Amino acid sequence: MAGQRFTTEEMLARLIAFDTTSRDGNIPLIEFVEDYLDGWGVPHFRVDYEAGKKTNLFATIGPDIAGGIVLSGHTDVVPVDGQAWTSNPFELTARADRLFGRGTCEMKGFIAVCLSLVPDFIAAKLKSPIHLALSCDEEVGCKGVRPLVAHMRDHLPKPRAVIVGEPTSMQVVNAHKSAITFSTEVAGHEGHSSLTHQGVNAIMVAGELLSEINRIRSDLIAAGDPTHRFNPPYSTVHVGLIEGGTAKNIIPRKCSFQWETRLLPTADPEAVPLRLEAFAKTLEPAMHAVAPDTGIRTDTVNRVPGLAPEHDSPAEHLALHLANANSTHAVSYCTEAGLFQQIGIPAVICGPGSIEQAHKPDEYIDVSELRKCEGFMQRLVAQLV
Repeated sequence: MAGQRFTTEEMLARLIAFDTTSRDGNIPLIEFVEDYLDGWGVPHFRVDYEAGKKTNLFATIGPDIAGGIVLSGHTDVVPVDGQAWTSNPFELTARADRLFGRGTCEMKGFIAVCLSLVPDFIAAKLKSPIHLALSCDEEVGCKGVRPLVAHMRDHLPKPRAVIVGEPTSMQVVNAHKSAITFSTEVAGHEGHSSLTHQGVNAIMVAGELLSEINRIRSDLIAAGDPTHRFNPPYSTVHVGLIEGGTAKNIIPRKCSFQWETRLLPTADPEAVPLRLEAFAKTLEPAMHAVAPDTGIRTDTVNRVPGLAPEHDSPAEHLALHLANANSTHAVSYCTEAGLFQQIGIPAVICGPGSIEQAHKPDEYIDVSELRKCEGFMQRLVAQLV
């Protein structure tokens, strides 16, 4: 069976034309990919994240056996709202040796290479399979891929390795930090601002908590990164949003803030929230003495596990060979690689483009990066026949 052929650039143009901003879903793009794979007789299935709006697609080229290689990429992109683009972000635009458009770098360039080479994968008559794992809602916390990861764990022959195609300039990355998001809410007690002793000021209590987070931040910096591989070379904690109060002359009853940790993959993910919880408990007795219904609560909003280097990792060995490289790297951003590692599948990150171009207006990928990625995939085929 012979379907329609696309060059990488032609496929990328088709993918960029779909506005797959995370909030809007990815179904039209997935339907296009399904039609393309059907033309080549490639079996595939969906694993929904949000039925009718957001889904994951898994396809297999070659025998349905264990020991295959998963090529993993997310189909969603970040918004273009408020960004000053000089060309249509959803129309692939070539200027010199660069291709511009939302998602060219992160990470439809990688997906375009994989899809355009499907006919070559088929023609090679692979002895070990290549799997395509196209996911959703990565940009909002690696949420969409989780049902697919669970399905792979429970129902599919175990792959030998996962290669996540996030932009690394085709360097092999074997470590990234975790990202854990928290929401802390302070419940105070309202009153007239002239009678501060009769109220509990939720904003001022939150200020105490923020001071403790700053102290934690300083301690994390002091602890550093023993491997000296990450930028910045330490675990981080960051507060990104705070809300509270109704008027300047009312003791505020509520204050909440959202914060995150990005920890080295070997760090204890519970240490920071437990430390803040212990500090919060030292503040609550004075709050309860004024009003018993006051308090402090912290909830975990989302967790993305880190990717830790693995000794003698088959994913790392394979990717280094395919990339013609002899060293690995570490990054501070997160991917689904840590989720695959959690279910026992070795994973690395290696994809075309530079993360420095991602999420910006006039996002682009160098054509040379696509050529390097094509070479990587062609060498992969040679390993599997």
